[in-house]
Amino acid sequence: MPVTPDRGDLLTFVGHASTVIDLDGIRLLTDPVLRPRVAHLRRQIESEDLFAARKPDAVLVSHLHFDHLDLPSLRRLGREIRLVVSPGSGHFLRRKGFTQVEELAVGQSAAVGPVRVTAVPAEHDGRRWPFGSKGEAVGFLIEGTHRVYFAGDTDIFDEMTIHLPDLDLALLPVWGWGHTLGPGHMDPETAARATGLLKPRLVVPIHWGTLFPLGFARWGRHHLERPPHDFARRVVDYSPETEVRVLAPGESTAFRPAREPEN
Repeated sequence: MPVTPDRGDLLTFVGHASTVIDLDGIRLLTDPVLRPRVAHLRRQIESEDLFAARKPDAVLVSHLHFDHLDLPSLRRLGREIRLVVSPGSGHFLRRKGFTQVEELAVGQSAAVGPVRVTAVPAEHDGRRWPFGSKGEAVGFLIEGTHRVYFAGDTDIFDEMTIHLPDLDLALLPVWGWGHTLGPGHMDPETAARATGLLKPRLVVPIHWGTLFPLGFARWGRHHLERPPHDFARRVVDYSPETEVRVLAPGESTAFRPAREPEN
């Protein structure tokens, strides 16, 4: 479903870690991978041109990995697009010709119109493999009428509850792009445990169902489909009050209505 700017607060799962967050009239794009192939990975779902009518007001980049920071995808949006990025990513992107780049260390914030974006910790190696720039990985807390957590890539960590209280929506990675996961990732079980720590009102699983390595189909393709549904079943054990919405790549959902003020 294409993003339309007149539908109010809206989340679109573009695929993998790419999401569009329409909040309070501001459009944010996370970790865009918008082309059919990245290195040895092929996109399994065709990507629509979501930005023909309106580009993002800012792009959030959580770290330097190729499946999160894809230069051709960013160039498609224009080198003048505003980029809010993790520590170590700024120098890399400026060298590539991008002109509006702002690094956020953990705890630092940037205003995008009425929306505030704050970098929060991530338990993940954020360098550009194999021989590229060094950098950190972060997640982002997005605050406006709703409070949204975009995790990027991370493993579960105890301080989640300190940095991320009272969430309306959490976007949590539940897998990767192959048959196995290395360190610094969450699988359905650990993502469900993270949901139990955070206790968001709504959680949407991301980082699944989109990219798959060439030549790996002979070992099966079940990791393209199972992880979000395994995650949804496990969340019931850790945070039964949290609603899980599984979106296929390209699907959108409206945010919940804003919370009523407390008396």
